[in-house]
Amino acid sequence: MRQVVFPPTGRPVGAIGYGAMGLSWAYDRRGLEERQKRAVLETAVDLGMTVVDTAVLYGGGANEELVGAALAHRRDEILLCSKTGLRARSLEPPRTERCGHPDEVRRSAEDSLRRLRTDVLDLYYLHRVDPEVPLEETWGALAELVAEGKVRHLGLSEVSTAQADRAHAVHPVAAIQSEYSLWTRDPDGSGVTADGEPAGDVIGWCAEHGAAFVPFSPLGRGYLAGALGGRAFSADDFRSRNPRFAPEAMAAQETVLAPLREVAERHGTSPAAVAIAWTTVAGEHVVPIPGTSDLGHLREDAAAAELRLTAEDLAVLDRVAAPAPRY
Repeated sequence: MRQVVFPPTGRPVGAIGYGAMGLSWAYDRRGLEERQKRAVLETAVDLGMTVVDTAVLYGGGANEELVGAALAHRRDEILLCSKTGLRARSLEPPRTERCGHPDEVRRSAEDSLRRLRTDVLDLYYLHRVDPEVPLEETWGALAELVAEGKVRHLGLSEVSTAQADRAHAVHPVAAIQSEYSLWTRDPDGSGVTADGEPAGDVIGWCAEHGAAFVPFSPLGRGYLAGALGGRAFSADDFRSRNPRFAPEAMAAQETVLAPLREVAERHGTSPAAVAIAWTTVAGEHVVPIPGTSDLGHLREDAAAAELRLTAEDLAVLDRVAAPAPRY
């Protein structure tokens, strides 16, 4: 796989990373066995997807345990990322609550290190800003983890540029992770954060400050891959409650995907690879983390690293539009 330097670590990583969330959280996992999950994680690293992303939230710690068990013997090959500040209020159906108190952050970090079978995290994100705790207090506690050698770099998730500025004044922000895809373009300055605040140009902020921008859900939670068809989602799958996967939205799938299919045919690749490659056009500091539990889809995702979209391709892809609000 083509490599890029993950700023500001200076470390070469695969241009496409892997998001492990779906192996333990939010999506329907009926029939998905432990050995299959481990095989996906091992294969992702084999393919060069060396930015591996998890969080304490996913499965109430189960995802970190899975990643630790599957990849501890390959620790030196990966840039290991986890998150704190958002925890599970219930597992099925998935419900969350924010927890940015400094004491909770410290406890969470210790638990993450244990579950991931490592002495240090390469990148530790604040998963969501807790409105009940000043950002500076939470970020200060995270900075102490860096000083103690338990974390190498700190990141933010789903924040505005104003929030990034506040955190950066306390300790350098190494990465910002946000939902970003052809139909969720808020971080380019055109939209809002998950909390409904103006996002600002988050991608540009990262470039200006020497930070990585890490898009999650670059495939629109599977929709943009074109593989969902007329699928019905179980009550345990959060997409069953998401307006973008309502029956009328799913009925519009072929129209939404037509530009992706056009570009994919031109390059002899998959719509998934095209959608992921589109997120990287903003610069070498952009490292998307698609996730899947299917080995065939995983290879399609990895292929995006070698795909170079032309100006003509980008003009076609600008026709992709979201059929409904994302929440």
